[in-house]
Amino acid sequence: MTGILHTDTPMGGDEVSSRSGTWWGRDGGGWLALVAGLFTVAQVVFVRPGLGMGWDEAVYVSQVSPQAPAAFFSAPRTRGVSVLVAPVATWSTSTPLLRVYLALLSGLGLFLALRAWRGLFPVRVLAVGGALFATLWVTVFYGPQVMPNLWVALGGLAAVGCFLRAQADRARRTSLWSLAAGAALMALMRPTDAVWVVLPLLVLLVAVRRWWHPRLLLALVGRLAAGSAEWVAEAYVRFGRVLERLSDASRIQGGVGWNNAVDDQLRSLSGTSLCRRCTSALPNPAVYAWWFALPVFAVIGLVGAVRARRTAPTLVPLACATTAAVPFLFLIGYAAPRFLLPVYALMAIPVADALVSLVTMPSGRWRAVAVTVVAVGLAGHLAVQYVVLDHAVERTTAAHQRWADTAAALHRTGVRPPCVLTGYNASAPPVPIAFYAGCSSAAAHGHNANTTDELLARTAQRTPVAFLTTRTGRPPSYARDWQAVHLHGQVYAYVALRGGR
Repeated sequence: MTGILHTDTPMGGDEVSSRSGTWWGRDGGGWLALVAGLFTVAQVVFVRPGLGMGWDEAVYVSQVSPQAPAAFFSAPRTRGVSVLVAPVATWSTSTPLLRVYLALLSGLGLFLALRAWRGLFPVRVLAVGGALFATLWVTVFYGPQVMPNLWVALGGLAAVGCFLRAQADRARRTSLWSLAAGAALMALMRPTDAVWVVLPLLVLLVAVRRWWHPRLLLALVGRLAAGSAEWVAEAYVRFGRVLERLSDASRIQGGVGWNNAVDDQLRSLSGTSLCRRCTSALPNPAVYAWWFALPVFAVIGLVGAVRARRTAPTLVPLACATTAAVPFLFLIGYAAPRFLLPVYALMAIPVADALVSLVTMPSGRWRAVAVTVVAVGLAGHLAVQYVVLDHAVERTTAAHQRWADTAAALHRTGVRPPCVLTGYNASAPPVPIAFYAGCSSAAAHGHNANTTDELLARTAQRTPVAFLTTRTGRPPSYARDWQAVHLHGQVYAYVALRGGR
């Protein structure tokens, strides 16, 4: 199988590091650890542990946290990220502590994912690839957040690397177990995303004779099934069956089908966390230039790999990145930058290989030009990434603070746990505000519907209930004679305190 992967001397990252003595550590692990450590530091410094809890985060954390009752869990969500934060969230309500925990954990995850590629690429390529991925604003921004996409990215990067190593050395069991762990992590976080990531691997195993590897296929499929087991069980318990859950998820996402979301993804690169019904203009080209540079350098890396007769380690991750991108570019009618994190992770190493090849070409005029262009391009890219990151953090922090202020104002009016928040005010969403306030969140209409108007009216007779709205917003009939309260800014509420009106 080494004839297929060509992972002997030309590709031997471990041999390069030990022979040259210029890379830190016997197998270069020190440099990978440095990249991962700086990734963790960047999260703590630039995103900051004081960033409040977001809407989706409140849903995930509330499933295991004592801070507030569990929020409604809709069909598209999976409970893997709740499991991930449970070691901290089950006993502490400190958001800064949770942020630091996730920053450390994501740094460790990046280190392990990069180590899965040892021997397939030189250590310097792995270190540069890790740095490219870890310095994207979206990677740093979501590293300490309670969201599943980064973990799909890290699991996918590790799984693909282990898949290639297992093909190269079929007697080695370590790669099989590591592949299984990466596949299980992806499936636990987002089962559907995991399938898109590993689709090329499954095709290679089943359709290409010389890639056939029964134990590898069993490890991959078995761990995908194990990671998805809870999601499948919940599909039958809460939604009737798997197809019903997928149908509900599609409906909530606006219908899965042909939708060209490429332009929406470009708009989201300006720091928007969710771009749904996007009508804004495209950002400055400097913000998304790197997005179009990625496939260019990926092709350069692939051409170099073909010439060096080491095609598979470059082509396979690029194929996985392509299939991972399909649903978010062409099947869902909205965009979020975090959706494409698995794509960026899988492209990072082939792109890094191209960049390293350009700056280490034989001495001459073209090498000097390449070094200058790459250095200036990367410096400009890094500057833009951190400008966008700063704006994203500032905007998100302000939004979270408004929700915390609304929760505090509700407490001052007498709405304290046990309590219920409802409403449909986009500027004051009940779900995250309820988490801040320690209340339950309820909705009688929409995708998160988990109650009825009649039940809310009866609940208000024995429990504080608040309907969030604006000054000109009209409450539902059951709340029209509740006390109208100005909370702050444009946020108002109709409040019923233990049946009082």
